[in-house]
Amino acid sequence: MKSRNSDQTPRNTVSERASRRRKVFLVGLAVIDREDTDMHDLSRRKLLKATAAVGAGAVAFPGLLSGGTPGFAADDLGWPSSEKCPPATLTGRIVRPQDPGYANASLGWDELFVRYPLVIVFAQETQDVVNALTWARQHNVALRVRSGRHSLEGWSNVDNGIVIDVSELKSVQIDTTARIATVGAGLNQLEAVTALGEHDLAVTTGTEGSVGLSGATLGGGFGFLTRYLGMACDNLIGAEIVVPWGADGAKAVQVDLKNHSDLLWALRGAGNGNFGIVTSLTYRAAPLRSVAYLQATWPGLDDLQEVFDAWQRLAPFADNRLGTQVEIHKSQILLFGVLADGSEAEATALLAPVLSIGDPEVTVQTGGWGDIYAGFQIPTEDEPANWKFFSQFTRRPFPKEAISVIHTFMQNAPSEDSNFFTQAFGTGAQTREPLGGAAFPHRDALFYSEPGAGWGTRGVPDSGDALTPVAQAWIAEFSQALRPYVDGAYVNVPNVGMAEWETAYWGSHFDRLRKVKAKYDPHNVFQYEQSIPPAAC
Repeated sequence: MKSRNSDQTPRNTVSERASRRRKVFLVGLAVIDREDTDMHDLSRRKLLKATAAVGAGAVAFPGLLSGGTPGFAADDLGWPSSEKCPPATLTGRIVRPQDPGYANASLGWDELFVRYPLVIVFAQETQDVVNALTWARQHNVALRVRSGRHSLEGWSNVDNGIVIDVSELKSVQIDTTARIATVGAGLNQLEAVTALGEHDLAVTTGTEGSVGLSGATLGGGFGFLTRYLGMACDNLIGAEIVVPWGADGAKAVQVDLKNHSDLLWALRGAGNGNFGIVTSLTYRAAPLRSVAYLQATWPGLDDLQEVFDAWQRLAPFADNRLGTQVEIHKSQILLFGVLADGSEAEATALLAPVLSIGDPEVTVQTGGWGDIYAGFQIPTEDEPANWKFFSQFTRRPFPKEAISVIHTFMQNAPSEDSNFFTQAFGTGAQTREPLGGAAFPHRDALFYSEPGAGWGTRGVPDSGDALTPVAQAWIAEFSQALRPYVDGAYVNVPNVGMAEWETAYWGSHFDRLRKVKAKYDPHNVFQYEQSIPPAAC
């Protein structure tokens, strides 16, 4: 989670973005549809393999299918704890410190954190993940799991250990009749939105396209469609996950409502790096033909008190098709809104009480969700190198004193990229748990918010060092000043040093999560600074 969009006006038209999107999305892939006749670049063997992987009404992207375990019967784990596996060999695309691409392979999105792993395994199929996890256990090496590299405290990387990276597992299978999508865990959110948008389908994702879909979903996942479709994890109906097996091995299991339903429940909000390595995810998608995307900009902070108060009393209770975010910078206030299957007139009317304050610049676009989503992305290279955040939920409207705190701190923000970000919750689909339940607990929140500091120049080592202590102190003091008005925290935006982080992230679900951990990872193979420990026997 970071600065959502600091542009004051859309940078290009929907048609231009659609053209750009087709260039960006999974370059080099051939799309196979039942009506596609341009298949001269595929061998007959590849064509048969790709079309066999999907049923009637499905679409496949061949060549990147993760090597799953078709037909795997996941009735019971049933492995003796004393059973040992044969010595494992690392497979996939292996990167070690002496390799030319090591520096780039080991770098995360947040350049504030630099780690030097012993080896990085870019899995090409599920068996590579099984082999890597087995190898790590047999060699007693610390391990971390990575997809989109957006771990905001650098916890998807580790010094002198193994990083198991699933970012190259980019399979896509869409059953357009059943509206079921099964995707590799390597897709980022832009790729997922684009693939589904081609068929007028959608699931909830976060706002940032470069963030890994898997990581966002497994921590809960929210964005513009949250009030309309629920949390991203609510849309998750199945997964393939590699878990520890026996004394020193690993095994891929299929998880759904009938098989390992307790693990599916845990993956819906607490799945990042706690129980195993997810290699594919299955979602129930919803039809979404078009959206209206509204952006309003107020210069300066003079209207902040009125704008924020009007927004927090309107947006969480508006039509559930409307998702909104407010982003406050030291020089401007930004309001973003997405109205699912709505018009420009509807979007403007729904937000009229906020838009009537002051004299904001307002723009509205309508189009397919994939095109709109691609259009408001900011290239990673244009963002600051270093970031620090603090997450929090709110269940009652902020009083004037709280909004004044925001005003004061934003006036003194360490950089223009630094911001205070909010996402409306309130009434909406996220208040209802999916069938089988979910570990994500913050369904009664009025809104989510986070102060975030961004500084430094991307790609320049030690960039912004002089500002680092200033930015970190600003975040710490800002979050402390808001403590009387907030409750809980979001595991995808971890709060380092927070007391009782376990209940802040998962509330009363934590004891149950520890029991699930004890069942699937009793030896605590998957552990990091704020990981879930197994329950004692």
